[in-house]
Amino acid sequence: MDAGQVTRTEVPEAFDEVADRYDLMVGMSPGYHAQLRASADALLDAVPDVAAPRASSAPSAPDTSSLSATASLRLLDLGCGSGASTRALVESVRRHAAPGARTTARPAAVLAVDGSAGMLDAARSKAWPSWVAFAQGRAEDLADQLELADARAAGGLDGVLAAYLVRNVPDRDAVVAAIRDELRPGGVVALHDYSVRGRPVSTALWTAMCWGIIIPLGWLTSRRTRLYRYLWRSVLDMDSTAQLEERLRRAGFVDVTTLHASGWQRGIVHTVVGRRPVGA
Repeated sequence: MDAGQVTRTEVPEAFDEVADRYDLMVGMSPGYHAQLRASADALLDAVPDVAAPRASSAPSAPDTSSLSATASLRLLDLGCGSGASTRALVESVRRHAAPGARTTARPAAVLAVDGSAGMLDAARSKAWPSWVAFAQGRAEDLADQLELADARAAGGLDGVLAAYLVRNVPDRDAVVAAIRDELRPGGVVALHDYSVRGRPVSTALWTAMCWGIIIPLGWLTSRRTRLYRYLWRSVLDMDSTAQLEERLRRAGFVDVTTLHASGWQRGIVHTVVGRRPVGA
């Protein structure tokens, strides 16, 4: 097995090492994509008047320059990786704007950001609607993300999906606060991640799953395991859902709630949702 341990500051570079095989790896995880779709739906369910894209929904080359100045609904996929969470967000936007949906169609734009150049290359290689853009950047440097300039000028983002992100950043409070600062008043964040702290059965299951399945599969798919060994450790170190809820409340979020994945990852995968208060 490859030597060395990944630290939180080295996570983007560690993902570079496995980017070309990462989709194969997560595709072997039952429920992975369905859980992301559920989190994207939870985010958009909490955003009033969810948008539909102004242009045709047929895939086309993405605009990689910025978050569209013409959109009236602006969404950020922070820590987009190879695009699985971005796809979930795009599909959720389309579902919410489908005939019979409760929401009103508004032009939408999605900006997907990740710190790993390799994962972004994998994401960009896929077909996307014209209202999806990608940009490189670290979550801890979100304030420096120039592609958010139009959203800031319009009052902020309507929603942020951050899947498997907060667990991996050097300063969790700082990133949660940075997300709050980018949201408009009333804007919503959904943090989708693993958490087993305070759940002995889930902790034991997670460890067994990592050493019995995930780490060996990491070796088979990429001949590397250090990222997947880090994954095991990082989940053990992750906040409990109650602690993550409290982080959001300390940062000023309201209406904070946790949704739990169903099926075999119940007690392991969760989505914590919060809203920036109106007038704040």
